[in-house]
Amino acid sequence: MSDCVIRVENVGKLYPKQVTKLHTFRERLLKKNQDFEGQWSLKDVSFDINAGESVAILGGNGSGKSTLLKVILGVTAPTTGSITVDGTIGGLIELGAGFHKELSGRENIYMNGVVLGLKEKDIDLIIDDIIEFAELEDHIDKPIKQYSSGMKVRLGFSIAIHVNSDIILLDEVLAVGDKRFKKKAMNAIRKYTKGKTVIFVSHSAHQVRRLCKKAIVLDKGQIVYMGETEKAIEFYENKVVDGLELAK
Repeated sequence: MSDCVIRVENVGKLYPKQVTKLHTFRERLLKKNQDFEGQWSLKDVSFDINAGESVAILGGNGSGKSTLLKVILGVTAPTTGSITVDGTIGGLIELGAGFHKELSGRENIYMNGVVLGLKEKDIDLIIDDIIEFAELEDHIDKPIKQYSSGMKVRLGFSIAIHVNSDIILLDEVLAVGDKRFKKKAMNAIRKYTKGKTVIFVSHSAHQVRRLCKKAIVLDKGQIVYMGETEKAIEFYENKVVDGLELAK
């Protein structure tokens, strides 16, 4: 694949509708197509990302952004198409995802590190940095269920940037937290992801401009634009956002 580290080819993701309990053969026959067609969250999505690129994913709610990241990460399998990833991959794709609420923050760091392929001795070397960056020194031994949403995202983000993955996926990680931490997190992304491949989902045009030179715009599960960041933002704001407002 030369410099290509992520190749997405004709990927679709179908979430089946919940099948209702039907009592007669006629009801089952009439409802068959409706019940099993389901909803396509992604449809015929194809693109390549090269090593060291930082690519933004733009799109409104329900456009398929988070589903796309989950498919790339391997959390869920595509219904159609294929994904090829060359390198280790990690990141924060959902607030609180991967955390066990009964375990402490410290225990969750070790659990997440092992899932990402680290050995305990490797985690020992970085755990103090993770805790310090997340600003959770006074709470790290408390159960995650006692954490606020902001505390969870700070911990998840800190784990994501301190674990040495080749490819990092970040989904709306700066949507939660105060202004000071958002600025700190953006600076950390630029520092810790330098030379790495990053896929970044954000509703903030300012953040996307700072981090990414290329962007993909999704609408209703399909790519509607792909190219240079500024043009992608313009397309998204003029075509997708305005279109949603007109449709209301």
